[in-house]
Amino acid sequence: PSAEVITLMWSFIVSIYSLGGLLGSSSAGYLSVRFGRKKALLFANIPALLGAALMGLSRLCGSFEMIIAGRLFSGVCGGKLAFLPEYAGEISPKRLHGFTNVISTVFLALGKNVARILGLRELLGSQSLWPVLMASCGLPALVQLVTLPFFPESPPYLLMHKGDQEGCKKAIRQLWGEGQHQAEIDDIMKEKATMKNTKILSVLELVKEPAFRWQLYMIVILTATIQLCGINAV
Repeated sequence: PSAEVITLMWSFIVSIYSLGGLLGSSSAGYLSVRFGRKKALLFANIPALLGAALMGLSRLCGSFEMIIAGRLFSGVCGGKLAFLPEYAGEISPKRLHGFTNVISTVFLALGKNVARILGLRELLGSQSLWPVLMASCGLPALVQLVTLPFFPESPPYLLMHKGDQEGCKKAIRQLWGEGQHQAEIDDIMKEKATMKNTKILSVLELVKEPAFRWQLYMIVILTATIQLCGINAV
């Protein structure tokens, strides 16, 4: 193919990840409520492993279409990353909520940094090893798929969405050890009572709601301009 066609294919391979992220994030809220935080995280590993397999075998099969499909599946998994800070924050003790939310962002940035280092031509970015580099994204997914079943479900999810108070207490004891945790359970019950009187808006309803118009403007502006601050270069 001509240089223009190669550039077009390369651009499509790069950008389709974002389309997958849009698809993944659109279903994240539904899956986390329908199946729970833990199961939703387990499901998110399936497109990650599928994408890694497609990209890793693409050169062997001589198919650039497999790279496109693999990037799409990887994007779907990336869009479901909202499960991770949600689950980590809910299973951590109250005094560690802030720390847990921050550390998730730190490890996200660290993962990007490690990937860029591995992508150097002196490491896995060479002409012979790039399929290994593209398939390496399946390794964290495989580790999580093996280890996550040993973790309990989120205590707030069990109590607020399932009404399983005994399951909630058991999960809390497994996570935080034996002791008096009634104060944490009372906090969850208060949050549940508050949610009953709170209307959950869809994306379309949020855009149409005049009361949230300025907050929406601020979020859109911040999200758009954060790309100009140089954080990706750092």
